[in-house]
Amino acid sequence: MSTATAGRTAAGAVAAPEAHRVPLGRVYRFELVKLLSQWRIRLLMLACWTAPGLFVAAVAQQGTLPSDTLFGRWMHATGWAGPLVVLGFAGSWALPLLTSVVAGDVFAAEDRLGTWRHLLVAVRSPRRIFVSKALASGTVIVLLVAGLVAASTVGGLAAVGNHPLVGVDGHLLSPSDAAGNVLLAWVCALAPTLALASLGLLGSVLLGRSPMGLLVPALAAVAMQLAQMLPLPVALRLALPGYAFVSWNGLFTAPARLDELLIAVTVSLVWAVVATAAAYLLFVRRDFTNGSEDGVGRRTVTFGVLPLAGLLALGFGAVAVATPSTGSGISQEKVQRSVATVFAHLYRLQTEQLHRPAVTEEQLQVTAACERGDGQVDPEGPGNDWRCVVTWHLPGTAAPGTAVYQLDIASDGRLQADGDGPKEVNGYFLVHTPAGDAPNPLWQFDGQVELLSPSSTKE
Repeated sequence: MSTATAGRTAAGAVAAPEAHRVPLGRVYRFELVKLLSQWRIRLLMLACWTAPGLFVAAVAQQGTLPSDTLFGRWMHATGWAGPLVVLGFAGSWALPLLTSVVAGDVFAAEDRLGTWRHLLVAVRSPRRIFVSKALASGTVIVLLVAGLVAASTVGGLAAVGNHPLVGVDGHLLSPSDAAGNVLLAWVCALAPTLALASLGLLGSVLLGRSPMGLLVPALAAVAMQLAQMLPLPVALRLALPGYAFVSWNGLFTAPARLDELLIAVTVSLVWAVVATAAAYLLFVRRDFTNGSEDGVGRRTVTFGVLPLAGLLALGFGAVAVATPSTGSGISQEKVQRSVATVFAHLYRLQTEQLHRPAVTEEQLQVTAACERGDGQVDPEGPGNDWRCVVTWHLPGTAAPGTAVYQLDIASDGRLQADGDGPKEVNGYFLVHTPAGDAPNPLWQFDGQVELLSPSSTKE
């Protein structure tokens, strides 16, 4: 090689542009387009933006309502009940399945297709790849949740109308207050949804080319649902990220019960951060030059099980120290107070329906005497053997009124009261009003025992 040729070669080498990493925004857009181009994601998007509205509108036209679902008995009364019924269903089934499909396979798919080398050559940064995939998955999940909210709200308002909503404690929320609280409830439900999505990312990284990562968010959600059905201590119940799918009902009381909701949302966000961080550390340390490495092995325990188990133990300890109850949180005093509060609000609603003289809660002086198992069981904890006798006073009437209710109280504090007489108060599901027959608000009603109320003790 001549001196001139060598000089030109050296100069060309110096002048050659350095290889720069692809900007994160470009990689994010690429990953988002990849997700949205999948037929299953498009099908989910279509279902989320249409099915809830059709469901709510169809149920609102039926003669029977899902009265076993919170706010289900009010779907004929207001369009704002529909989004809350959909939220209750979505928290149990729809959102875990959505996070499984979107986030549970986002890394494993690259292993099965053998496209890691092409992606790494194009992007030149495992960190940018992880962040872009995580952001794209989160964006798609938020779009799916937005579809559920929008469709169910439009369907409810179109089928029933923009009317006041009866809260969990029986008080009426104006349409504007109901709209704000419905939106806030769905926003709070995003926290446990992101926690499940983070578990999906971790499972997808850990399990490699195996499609089992798809099952991680769904199995985690089922396990947390089963745990919530057990008589767990309140602190352990709040340390599970899935409790935020339940605690949003505190927004629909007067005043709002925010302590359980804030703790549940915080716990969910912490779980999301820890699971995402574990997945990130595992992904950036992976040896992509070894084609046989697919993530399965000892790292599943080291990066998957142990950090989350430690987080659960730490969360349980922190909540136990910060809250006044480590027992069930359901006591006789709180059950009686909850039943009396709901009855007082709904009695006023029934009075308005029947065009009777208006009364206030102070005038009614409602009290409730509740017991379990005909007095043979300690009056605390969940169960379907609660019985309450409600007593109230009407102005100008010497004899008090009484009504009997059979109660079914769940472990999360939700109670369902079934009227057991007298017939003119709660013995029939319809009341005869001047405008015609209308649903009797006192026939059956829902309520919520505040597990972390100040009167709670170390049970």
